[in-house]
Amino acid sequence: MKRSVSSFLAFMALAAADASGAQAFELKSPDIAEGKKIDMKHVYDSFGCTGGNVSPELVWTDPPAGTKSFAVLMHDPDAPTGGAGFWHWLVVDIPASERGLKRGAGDASGKNLPAGAHMLETDFGEKAYGGPCPPPGAPHRYVITVYALKVERLGDDAKGRTAIAGFTINQHALAKATLTGIFGR
Repeated sequence: MKRSVSSFLAFMALAAADASGAQAFELKSPDIAEGKKIDMKHVYDSFGCTGGNVSPELVWTDPPAGTKSFAVLMHDPDAPTGGAGFWHWLVVDIPASERGLKRGAGDASGKNLPAGAHMLETDFGEKAYGGPCPPPGAPHRYVITVYALKVERLGDDAKGRTAIAGFTINQHALAKATLTGIFGR
């Protein structure tokens, strides 16, 4: 009897979730597979690395109701920086109508970004995509996260340091979706 009650409750929970039509906010890329090695075309072209430094194409689906803009951040939590990691890409004020970023959108010119979106300064000191370039040794994780935000624009709040931008983005986040690639040399 106990088993049938728990089976019935599990079935009802699944049926309720299915009936709501709710989908999970999800991030994918034709260029980076979850947990797999990042291709050289996306690797930085300095600091001893010789990659193409082209930002990957990103596609997200099913943002939550109330989303008014998006932000995309790329972070290396394994960088030997005393625990702070290393910020490789920060894009904010992406319009809510967008469902991704084109390959190469991280070019320093910003011309390939959606209208209204802009990049913040990375830990490389550039307002552009800076691909993976860990020191020789163990591979690092590169975590790309898209945030669905409850504000249309972050404005001046996101123009400061990376930590302030991260704090501000998290403060306004409705949901986030993550994709992690790996690179080592």
